[in-house]
Amino acid sequence: MIGEVTGIRKIRMLYLQLLYRCNFECLHCFHGKRLQHADAFTADEAVSLLALMRERYGTEAVTLLGGEPFVYRDLAQIVQYAKEELGQRVEICTNGYRIERRLTEIAPHLDLLRVSLEGVGSTNDRIRRFGSYQGALSALNLARELGVTTGATMTVTSRNIDEVLPLARILQTFGVQQLKLHHLRAVGNASDHPELLVTDPAAYSRLREELQTAELSIEVIVDEDLSEHGAPDYPTGHTWAFRSPGRVCRLQTPPRSNASLPEPTSRVARWPAGLPPQPREPASEPLQPPAAGALPLSVWPRCPPLAHDSVVLPKPHPVPGNADSA
Repeated sequence: MIGEVTGIRKIRMLYLQLLYRCNFECLHCFHGKRLQHADAFTADEAVSLLALMRERYGTEAVTLLGGEPFVYRDLAQIVQYAKEELGQRVEICTNGYRIERRLTEIAPHLDLLRVSLEGVGSTNDRIRRFGSYQGALSALNLARELGVTTGATMTVTSRNIDEVLPLARILQTFGVQQLKLHHLRAVGNASDHPELLVTDPAAYSRLREELQTAELSIEVIVDEDLSEHGAPDYPTGHTWAFRSPGRVCRLQTPPRSNASLPEPTSRVARWPAGLPPQPREPASEPLQPPAAGALPLSVWPRCPPLAHDSVVLPKPHPVPGNADSA
């Protein structure tokens, strides 16, 4: 499978997109129209993939993504299997909206709950959904009461770049340990909202300077491309995946593809560093597999653009269009 094509022998973390469906339609969401797709992994498919990655690649951790993972019907089964049967570290990325009942159910098996916020109060709600700010804080507060470690993510836009520090200080009061700041790219819904883009690159430098001088107890992780000069040609920070030949730190698998699971080789392509992978139509001739350890590796048809440190596995079979995952 992956090893035969790339020479990769170890994959530390699997990013598993359980479904595309979401109860939000955020202005900046990179999924865009994919949020309307009913594609989802079945519980059996997800469990089989987790077991496969653990057995063949020693995968130690899984991050469950969507869409919105908490609207996935079999979330508790997946979380419990990964933690109790495979001994993996389990993280969920969520909007935190009305998740209290299900969070309480899975808390004993969850290592990290990461909640997305796009600013303070109405700034967040105008980008995400009315009431989502208080909903996210409620989820963070409950997680703390349940003993679940928490983190947060924020996509930096023209509307919220001045609220990074205020949000970080609020998150500290809820015991949040880490805030990840992401760069906005004009894909998905964001392509319809160019006003969200930060047009002054120097604003990123000012933000970094403010973060360096602020006295924060929360850890803040900043995308490499949140800088005045953009992203480096090759990954240098600890958030990138490839650490050494034959080892990758994370692998992402979305729930939609035109390919079949375990025969991956013919559609894997190597993309130039610094350019995001783009969806492509099936070629008449198979693409040549990259050299062992080549960076980056992507993408399968119909998959979303990914960070350069991702390798994508397709879902075995599309779910019928009228399927409901929750």
